[in-house]
Amino acid sequence: MNWKRKILLCVFTSIVLGSHNNLWAQSAPTVDTGVTAWMLTSTAFVLLMVPGLAMFYGGLVRTKNVIGTMMHSFAAMAIIGVLWAVCGYAMCFGASKGWCGWDWDYFLLKGIDHGEKAYMADSGIPTLVFAMFQGKFAIITPALIAGAFAERVRFKGYCIFIALWSLLVYNPLAHWIWGGGFMTGKAIDFAGGTVIHISAGVAGLVIALYLGRRRGYPRTSMHPNNLVMTLMGAGLLWVGWFGFNAGSSVSSGLKTAQALTVTQIAAATGALTWMIIDGIHHGKATSLGLVSGILAGLVAITPAAGDVEPYGAVILGIIAALFCYGAISMKSKLGYDDSLDVFGIHGVAGMVGAIGLSFFLRTVPEHGFMKQLWYQSEGVLISILYAAILSLILCFIVDKLFGFRMAEDKEMAGMDHSLHGEIGYGLLNLN
Repeated sequence: MNWKRKILLCVFTSIVLGSHNNLWAQSAPTVDTGVTAWMLTSTAFVLLMVPGLAMFYGGLVRTKNVIGTMMHSFAAMAIIGVLWAVCGYAMCFGASKGWCGWDWDYFLLKGIDHGEKAYMADSGIPTLVFAMFQGKFAIITPALIAGAFAERVRFKGYCIFIALWSLLVYNPLAHWIWGGGFMTGKAIDFAGGTVIHISAGVAGLVIALYLGRRRGYPRTSMHPNNLVMTLMGAGLLWVGWFGFNAGSSVSSGLKTAQALTVTQIAAATGALTWMIIDGIHHGKATSLGLVSGILAGLVAITPAAGDVEPYGAVILGIIAALFCYGAISMKSKLGYDDSLDVFGIHGVAGMVGAIGLSFFLRTVPEHGFMKQLWYQSEGVLISILYAAILSLILCFIVDKLFGFRMAEDKEMAGMDHSLHGEIGYGLLNLN
């Protein structure tokens, strides 16, 4: 081979290899490390909310039930954590448009661990990060429900119920609103007002009514055992909520800042409003009222966080505190035993936020205000009806097949001793 041919061969080889490298570079995904870092942080924040919720609930029950109540939150981390990896993500975010989504590539997350689906082109993050972020929402939702029937359920029955509820209630709702289902692009639910808070609040109310009141309620005094722990739990929830709402932007820019800002404003406004109400009605502010106001504001802003201006967050925080205070006051008059006011806070504030956001949108959709208000109302109504009906059916099945309500002697002895063989505070009196 003469020198001319050698030169031509080298040039041809360089062109081919260069073209191949350019094609690979064009097809290779571009990872936004800034957004990825923020989403990893948000995922940790949302998981932090689960032990925060355990502390919040654990401090509100009687001493003999503190471990049993906190176990409800931690058990959800284990049970739903496995179910989400196996099939939960596939049911919520699969491509099919029916009752739930499905994609075999998402089964056990195998199809997003590598290959073309390993990255989300629209956000520049690994799909696994988004899957784990969404998985924390799936964990905390059934844990929220547990507060409604605290101090009176069997641990086995509870575990079976939340597994079924996650598969048959949460996953379909998440698919309908977020995963490409029939409400996606219509009802605005930025971070879970309908999917999480309304569904959990309504489910909690239905189960509390089905199981009946705690033995001795309301004649027997059932004061919180540790309001200091409840305050710390509320603080962790507030911090975690920044990941909950701001992380739902799946970005790290202006929309993230907007969501974080209105989250802070609504929480503070709800807390301040509740303190003022307490001062007017009782002449003093209470720690229990303060944390209730924090949660009311946080829940109300959750569906609206990416779409309303700061003044809207103030108004939603005020309205949520007023409505939730009224709902909790009505509980004693109606006589039902929603132990830790899951419906009174999460259900009611979720409705306030999901419908109220229509009045404070930064940009009115092309289809107009009235159409959006209808979409929001439709989303709320669907969430209420679906969660109520399915929760009642599942509660009935679990109760008849496995037992849901504790026997009287075990309930009187307390969940900690009867169900777990432990006590929460060493040598303290268990009454």
